[in-house]
Amino acid sequence: MSPSSARRERLDRARLYLVAGARPAGRPLADVLAPALAGGVDVFQLREKDAADADLLAAAAVACELCAAAGALFILNDRPDLVVAAGADGAHVGQDDLPIARARDLAGPGALIGRSTHSPAQVDAAHADGADYLGVGPVHATPTKPGRPAVGLDLVTYAAGAATRPWFAIGGIDADTIAAVTAAGAPRAAVVRAITDAADPRAVAAGLRAALEAVPLPEPAGAPRG
Repeated sequence: MSPSSARRERLDRARLYLVAGARPAGRPLADVLAPALAGGVDVFQLREKDAADADLLAAAAVACELCAAAGALFILNDRPDLVVAAGADGAHVGQDDLPIARARDLAGPGALIGRSTHSPAQVDAAHADGADYLGVGPVHATPTKPGRPAVGLDLVTYAAGAATRPWFAIGGIDADTIAAVTAAGAPRAAVVRAITDAADPRAVAAGLRAALEAVPLPEPAGAPRG
């Protein structure tokens, strides 16, 4: 199996996606990421918007090693140009970032490209533009996305019916809100503070993953991507 096919197979099976910076909640990255991976996180995104390249790559080296050992995917936020240097599996771009085609050119053949979506039209456009996966939200208002209004559960329900690529509900999802998200049809979720702020990241990750596994994963669409 090619590296590209292996990445997409892992993405199709993924459930729980963690987004964090180099020092989540002021702790060393490994102190949060290692137990989170052990608890069931299977995609990790390193999000450091303002870091110098050298600092970003130093954090990426830690993430790459931990994710590889756990069999998890490692994604860089908004830096497709550093995917190869970081040893990452792909990049995630927002609506105001690079077009998907340009991000794919920079990240290299076989890299995964994810896209944030905040409306039904953006969900549809991300498919048309060739995104490998989608972030759908923010379901609830969250300080990690200042100025971005919550979209509520209606967009989750829309994605459950319309998306043919893997997608992750995101935005204020934690142990108290995960049940409503899965009831709306989400088989996957991305979280930040629920895990990064937890005293026991492994236990929180395990609980969130167990809730997500109550929703069957859709069959992979099978269409070539990228």
